[in-house]
Amino acid sequence: MNNQIFSLQPFPSTKSLPNLKITGNISRNANQLAIYYSLGGDLKEIAISSPSNAPSRKYELWEDTCFEFFLGIKDSQRYWEFNLSPAGHWNVYRFDGYRQGMQEEIAFEKLPFSVQNQTDALVLALDVDLDKIISANQEIEIGITTVIKYRVGEVTYWALTHRGVEADFHRRDSFIVKL
Repeated sequence: MNNQIFSLQPFPSTKSLPNLKITGNISRNANQLAIYYSLGGDLKEIAISSPSNAPSRKYELWEDTCFEFFLGIKDSQRYWEFNLSPAGHWNVYRFDGYRQGMQEEIAFEKLPFSVQNQTDALVLALDVDLDKIISANQEIEIGITTVIKYRVGEVTYWALTHRGVEADFHRRDSFIVKL
């Protein structure tokens, strides 16, 4: 099993925003991928959707607070974008190359994740079997990201690394976790 801890950084901005920290860990055991996010800090300033009684696949979750990760196969241009809403909604998109051929990934009918709104943190945990999209012997590269929407309407983009002049989670050179 390969387990790595992470800490996300906001895309540089001149604006003063609430103090936040996004940390977690990611691991892969055979083809089982587990990722755990912890969002801590001044959470009352963040727009966080209330838990849904009927979580489902939804579009454009990145327009609100959303935990994400991008998974690519080493030496392949194909990659997937996983979107996880604090409300329990989710989606997975497949791309043939950099922002090319975006399609909803129908191999997943649901994503098994949990969200806990604790006193000092919002915690999200996902445990997913990747057998539907890749084989266990394929090396994967992952970019871990989060979109934070503040109650005042401002949006910040958090990632392991920001390699471009604009926040762009799709850049393969930012898929720096190797599992």
